Amino acid sequence: MRTTAQDVLIVIDVQNDFCPGGALTVAHGDAVVEAIHGIAPKFEHIILTQDWHTPGHSSFASSHPGKKPYDQIELSYRRQTLWPDHCIQGTPGAELHPALHLPQAELILRKGFRPHIDSYSAFFENDRVTATGLAGYLRERNLTRVFVAGLAYDFCVGYTALDARRLRLPAVVVRDACRAIDVNGSVAQIEAEFNGVGVALIEAAELSR
Repeated sequence: MRTTAQDVLIVIDVQNDFCPGGALTVAHGDAVVEAIHGIAPKFEHIILTQDWHTPGHSSFASSHPGKKPYDQIELSYRRQTLWPDHCIQGTPGAELHPALHLPQAELILRKGFRPHIDSYSAFFENDRVTATGLAGYLRERNLTRVFVAGLAYDFCVGYTALDARRLRLPAVVVRDACRAIDVNGSVAQIEAEFNGVGVALIEAAELSR
């Protein structure tokens, strides 16, 4: 698959808290760094995202007495998986992984900073309505196809790809540049949704420029 000047690589949430030793470890999460570095030169445009939660965020299990991480509850906007406290604004866990080196990235987008609503996708909060502004940014820059890599495959990567399709943008997930959490069947579920809307799955070796 050949990349063009209208393609953008969105690198999702490669942060300390999602890597080994972090508060919400994705198994082998730090392994995505090498893969991302391998594909980055094939793109003229790169965007990074950061999960950026307030203390006591509504998506934290600790904010709901009697609940534990990975329980699910109904919030006003949708069913929500509860997480360990993670990626709290200004903490080391919220920082990008120190091995990630993408100085050519043109934008860092922070998400999940509204205390009462979680945000998986780089395009919308979890109410599926509140926009982050990324769609407008891509439109203004004439970036018309989205490639997604990072953490975690079955949540923030997957929701970003699905929302790109909802916005009628071609979406490609670079599978070996992602790692998954896989909780409550989340990998099977996200892949079924990919199939339903036409999200493409490729391996890094399939990319060329």
